[in-house]
Amino acid sequence: METNDRRNFLKKAAIAGASVAAMPVVSACANSTQRGGSGHPLKTDESIASTLIVPKKAGLQISGTFLDEISHDIPHQNWGEKEWDLDFRYMKSIGIDTVIMIRSGYRKFITYPSGYLLEKGCYMPSVDLVDMYLRLAAKYDMKFYFGLYDSGKYWDTGDLSYEIEHNKYVIDEVWKKYGEKYKSFAGWYISGEISRKTKGVINAFYSMGKQCKDVSNGLPTFISPWIDGKKAVMAAGGQLSKADSVSVQEHEKEWGEIFDGIKGAVDACAFQDGHIDYDELDAFFEVNKKLADKYGLQCWTNAETFDRDMPIRFLPIKFDKLRMKLEAAKRAGYDKAITFEFSHFMSPQSAYLQAGYLYDRYKEYFEIK
Repeated sequence: METNDRRNFLKKAAIAGASVAAMPVVSACANSTQRGGSGHPLKTDESIASTLIVPKKAGLQISGTFLDEISHDIPHQNWGEKEWDLDFRYMKSIGIDTVIMIRSGYRKFITYPSGYLLEKGCYMPSVDLVDMYLRLAAKYDMKFYFGLYDSGKYWDTGDLSYEIEHNKYVIDEVWKKYGEKYKSFAGWYISGEISRKTKGVINAFYSMGKQCKDVSNGLPTFISPWIDGKKAVMAAGGQLSKADSVSVQEHEKEWGEIFDGIKGAVDACAFQDGHIDYDELDAFFEVNKKLADKYGLQCWTNAETFDRDMPIRFLPIKFDKLRMKLEAAKRAGYDKAITFEFSHFMSPQSAYLQAGYLYDRYKEYFEIK
């Protein structure tokens, strides 16, 4: 009898719990159809535009984006070709003419069926993303930059020689497989990310950059390091800032030495802009442009469209933060603005709802119809 009573109690409790759990969903559905009256949900009034109290079009317009489909530390969106096709159309509509695959592989996950990397134990991808991106770039008259392979060994050991060795094979393989086939293959991204004069970095960047240029008849190469500022903290950690950040003078000295060592093999540098504070942008950007001009590199900015100031890693950036960074890049006379990255943090079809609103605010600011 005691057992039966307990079973009856648990059964009733489960039914009650299920009813309570379902109530917010039912209520939310009911409210969504009642808000507009007559069973129609409310919609935005498209005749209303934001009233900006700052000058419009004062920033450098974004004309390139990374494509991040290894998804190292942001969620995978599981898009197929039709979703990617639509995203390229969204990119094109705001003036993006360059797409950069951030890396062709990270550790064991790869973007194309590489014979070399599969033999090394990497996983077989279900789709050849490199081929798809090249076809879409050709379809929408864009330039595609191929990002090199990242084995993860540098992050584990601090030794860049592993990346040089792997990419000796990857560079040759990719050029023969895709570079000779697609006119949209327009350049190379040396995907190793550093912030200071890391041991072996000059040799690594020069070696990989020179091989890329040699096999492809001189196609351009670029790098995208970060500035070792107060927000240069580990993404997996709980901190948002640190005390021991690089000074403008130290940054200028170290990167002067690096640029001097890689000139001729690297054509452009796109410093990530999210690791310094907004009132430091002008000082660092001025130095970056001066160094690039001195050593014959193009000076790009990697305008991050995700927010490093939030405790949740990572969400789309507040529009004013992006605006201030693009305006600083224009004041410094930068040559090009690219972003990391459109599809997650700025696309109307992103998994993040805020991304589409960032897209809308960006279009209003640059008066893009």
